Amino acid sequence: MTTLPASTSPTVSPLEPHLDFIRSQFPALDSPWAFFDNAGGSQVLRGVAERVSDYLLSTSVQLGASYAVSQQASARVEAGVQAAAHFIHAADPREVVLGGSSTQLVANLASSMGEFLKAGDEIIVTDTDHEANVGAWTRLGSRGVKTLIWKVNTQTLELDLDTLESLMTERTRLVCFTHVSNVLGTINPVAQITRFVHERGAKVFVDGVAYAPHRQVDVQAWDVDFYLFSWYKVYGPHISLLFGKLDALLELPSINHFFVSPDAAAYRLQPGNLNYELTYSLTGVTEYMDALQSRLGVDSLGGVFDAFAAHEAMLAGRLLDYLAGKPRVRIIGHPAADPLARVDTISFVVDGVASSELPRFLDGQHVAVRYGHFYAYRLIEALNLDQTEGVVRVSMAHYNTLEEVDRLIAGLEAFGL
Repeated sequence: MTTLPASTSPTVSPLEPHLDFIRSQFPALDSPWAFFDNAGGSQVLRGVAERVSDYLLSTSVQLGASYAVSQQASARVEAGVQAAAHFIHAADPREVVLGGSSTQLVANLASSMGEFLKAGDEIIVTDTDHEANVGAWTRLGSRGVKTLIWKVNTQTLELDLDTLESLMTERTRLVCFTHVSNVLGTINPVAQITRFVHERGAKVFVDGVAYAPHRQVDVQAWDVDFYLFSWYKVYGPHISLLFGKLDALLELPSINHFFVSPDAAAYRLQPGNLNYELTYSLTGVTEYMDALQSRLGVDSLGGVFDAFAAHEAMLAGRLLDYLAGKPRVRIIGHPAADPLARVDTISFVVDGVASSELPRFLDGQHVAVRYGHFYAYRLIEALNLDQTEGVVRVSMAHYNTLEEVDRLIAGLEAFGL
């Protein structure tokens, strides 16, 4: 996990000597565009794409047969699952469920949990989350399950534990919240919230989609029951991952075929099974992280993500400092680039300007940003931002550079900010 001291943005990036190597691993970066829509989907590693191609062209067979090519395919898919388990520090690869999208994985889990939840049981969700981590749970209302909303403090833009405590009762079964808001960029204290919820007898489901590209995921250290993120936002293929503690998965009703073994923890939540070639390609993500670990001279994956955090805070600091000097601009989230408080997903609005106008102008500068509600519609409404067409969002990744941020700032200047 991140060990950086609390501070404002660093002035020196530990990635600077390695940026040529880093950017060479992402073929799409060899283009005239500066990509600042990474929270919607990161660029994909060359090693990931090559593995997808190689699997399809040489081992595209069904798993589990006795012949050699099937055995090779099975080993490749298993290696992908093992890589995923390593990436999140899971205790057991059987705790890794893979699927087509985060929205689908939440829906699958909610469908399974709905089989044993009783009328009057309660689930708490937040109004800061992507709708994937809200809608699937509220739909259980048809079974009599009650949903309560943990509302953001609209002054501090934080989720307060006092508010959560006022919502929890002896009927609370699950508390669902985001690790990082995909609009605010705020890092929520997952370990602290998880302890708080566990002490009151409930489980947690954490949406880590906006966190996993920027900081190390450590499900064991946080003691979370369920954790979710999308690999296509973490430099990989378009699949997603759901972690569940083994005991928690084994107690869930299966949504797969009736004859699937009760001991097949992940498979019981993977109807149709996982995608073979995309699962294998996850080894390309961990290979890249291993290469960076060696280049940076750090002794763990956490050290790589610490370097990401420092570099990204430098990028965020450049942009936030610029935006803070513009009286017409309102930053929606922490105004400082403290790597312990936020990631470099930065949202803002401009007085008198519809949020749609700025990204369209920047298109002409080959600078890719985005506007809207980003499926966090409840948050946009809570902050009265729906009248401005949502927010302008700039979301950076570790492969972005200060030169690209300066291109963005030049574009904002040309717009007349």
